[in-house]
Amino acid sequence: MVPRRSLFVLALAAACTACTSPPAAAAFGHLVQMQLVDRASGDVLPEARHRGAAWVAGRPGDRYAVRLTNRTGARVLVVLSVDGVNAVSGQTAAASQTGYVLAPWQSADITGWRKSDHEAAAFYFTALPDSYAARTDRPHNVGVVGIAVFRERVPMPRPVPFEVSPAAGGGSRSDSSDGSAGAAPAAAAPRPAAPPAAQAEASNAPAASPSPLARSERLGTGHGEREYAPVARTHFERASSRPAEIVQIRYDSHARLVAAGIVPPSPGPGERHVRPEPFPGYVPDPR
Repeated sequence: MVPRRSLFVLALAAACTACTSPPAAAAFGHLVQMQLVDRASGDVLPEARHRGAAWVAGRPGDRYAVRLTNRTGARVLVVLSVDGVNAVSGQTAAASQTGYVLAPWQSADITGWRKSDHEAAAFYFTALPDSYAARTDRPHNVGVVGIAVFRERVPMPRPVPFEVSPAAGGGSRSDSSDGSAGAAPAAAAPRPAAPPAAQAEASNAPAASPSPLARSERLGTGHGEREYAPVARTHFERASSRPAEIVQIRYDSHARLVAAGIVPPSPGPGERHVRPEPFPGYVPDPR
């Protein structure tokens, strides 16, 4: 089992380039695995697959963490979006923004909205109006956690010029190439993490009429109490302005997921779900 490291070994990386159109979002990651974890029990919240998307049922008031696991032998940059908001900078999320750098094979739990290099405000499930996104006038993307993953640029080694023997060419000379074509590019100076967006996008659209399944409030992610969650800063040069992959998990209350047909209903008192078995045992007597 790959050990999970704490936030002490996570590093904050600033965006270096603007992104083009990102790839389509997937329900699972090949480079980085993302899971939602119940912080009270430490259990990974079970995912239900529905029409190609991964869904998780949350319970209002429960704190959760986003577990990120680097499945590669190289560093990666992970830009984390919760409800359409960058969990580090507070900006309306875009793949070109700042994020977390994971070391090779590293796993770490992101427990909240980053407030400083030392603190984070805990993630917790809450009713949509109490969510951080709604309270900053950005409720349109509540109910989804996503990551944009970037590989790191690896500088190419500078070619070494060769010399020709005088007997072969009548004089020592260097290769005509100055080696600049294979030279490693000059490293861009690290830029500080962008501050929270100064201008939040105002939402003036009228509230949509509730659907039949909206008997319970939609879930969002709240801005909880501050916790000690230190990070360090590092420089990360992206191999491409386009994310290598985008992974997302959608979430809502259990009641709404049942109403939408995404998860089965919970058994009532004295009941239990029975999964049909092709070979249940010996033949019983008829009733």
